[in-house]
Amino acid sequence: MLDLYNRPINYLRISVTDRCNLRCTYCMPETGVTLLRHQDILSFEEIIDVVKIAVQSGINKVRITGGEPLVRKGIVSLVQSIAQIPEITDLSLTTNAILLSEFAQPLASVGLHRINISLDTTDPLKYAKITRGGDIHQVVKGILAAQKAGLQPIKINCVIQASSSEPDALAVKQFCDNLGIQVRFIHQMNLGSGHFSIVEGGTGGDCVQCNRLRLTADGKIKPCLFNDLEFDVRSLGAQKAIAQAIARKPKCGTFNSNNHFHNIGG
Repeated sequence: MLDLYNRPINYLRISVTDRCNLRCTYCMPETGVTLLRHQDILSFEEIIDVVKIAVQSGINKVRITGGEPLVRKGIVSLVQSIAQIPEITDLSLTTNAILLSEFAQPLASVGLHRINISLDTTDPLKYAKITRGGDIHQVVKGILAAQKAGLQPIKINCVIQASSSEPDALAVKQFCDNLGIQVRFIHQMNLGSGHFSIVEGGTGGDCVQCNRLRLTADGKIKPCLFNDLEFDVRSLGAQKAIAQAIARKPKCGTFNSNNHFHNIGG
């Protein structure tokens, strides 16, 4: 389905949880965040219903996000259910990879196609500092497990401060080149100020060709990451929420004063 600016909307990003097993400095405060109540988070049945209705509007690409999606109990079952929807031809997941060595093969076996992994440095001490306690060795194990499971392509998302020629960014690129995997550089964003830019090596942040909608963990369809517009699938119904989101998708992002990266999926 085309929006008002003739962009084909075929991509749905689904945040399945606002929980995460890391506390990355650019994502949440050190003290943590106020989490959604269990009853406010969409059930798997609700998510699957939204996807089944979304494909009627032209969605054929789905990405599972969080928080950290692998901390959601039963995530393999959800991926399996979405993979069985015939219209979905591209099914992916974004993860910090801390738990990926456990989940890579089960996810691949139920139909996950590919995976994106967050990695901003190859230095174990810096990684622990950025993530407030994360173990980079678990990430590397997860990446190797994803390769073994055949989740291709593997893409590394590397957040940069100023440029992709920063020492940490160059080290991440070298790491990826050695493993034969892709890297994308994402300039650090700020929802409140509206600071974003086009992803190096990807299409994220390019409003001209934006083809995506987002489903938040608590059931809001958002037509734009950098906008406060959202349409509740529980109160409106998924069909109406999706239709209104497409009809009102803005030409370009501005700012988002209502959401945070931990509950919208980036």
